[in-house]
Amino acid sequence: MKTPFITLMLAGLLTMSAAQAADVGLSATLGSLGAGLQLAVPVQQDLNVRVGFNAYNYTYSGSTTEVNYDFKLKLQTIDALLDWYPGSGSFRLTAGFVHNGNKITSVATPNVGGSYTVNGNTYSAASAGVINGDITFRSAAPYLGIGWGNAVGRDNTWGFTSDLGVIAQGTPNSTLTNSGCTATLQLCAQLSSDLAVENASLEQKMNNFKIYPVINFGLYYHF
Repeated sequence: MKTPFITLMLAGLLTMSAAQAADVGLSATLGSLGAGLQLAVPVQQDLNVRVGFNAYNYTYSGSTTEVNYDFKLKLQTIDALLDWYPGSGSFRLTAGFVHNGNKITSVATPNVGGSYTVNGNTYSAASAGVINGDITFRSAAPYLGIGWGNAVGRDNTWGFTSDLGVIAQGTPNSTLTNSGCTATLQLCAQLSSDLAVENASLEQKMNNFKIYPVINFGLYYHF
């Protein structure tokens, strides 16, 4: 997966270097990948190379069967894309790869009684310590989508652009640990064992993120 991504990135950068005196389009975007900037240059008629960067942080609350969490979604992606404009219109078909730095971190929150229930066992939050989780995805992920607008088209200096597609992030990798347990050694060992079971439940919940939807809207400037 990394080889095609690197090849596309190098092809895009080389093309842009060779096209300094030619057409270049810069787009500012906003959507499900966060805020981003994208640079596009034509490779040949009806075919563009596009590279970009997107980032955003988002916090929300959720739960598995027993444990409540505060989640933080960190969006950070680098795009290497090919845009094909069939019929020389504004509609495009897009394929490429994304360097995927998307990540979810979580912190378990105790219930109103000041305790956690993990795998059917109850632990005092004061003695159990802090329960943290990290969820990551594969670093190179394929992208497929459609879109409208051509930042290096011949019609306008300014214009609008949009993308609708999916990133295949794959099965998430989840880790769940605790720190600062001050209970007895037996209870701390039991908590670690129960967290392994809870981690499997959390990982199953995160399977909803295997396919990440992309909806972007932007404004471009054609140099």
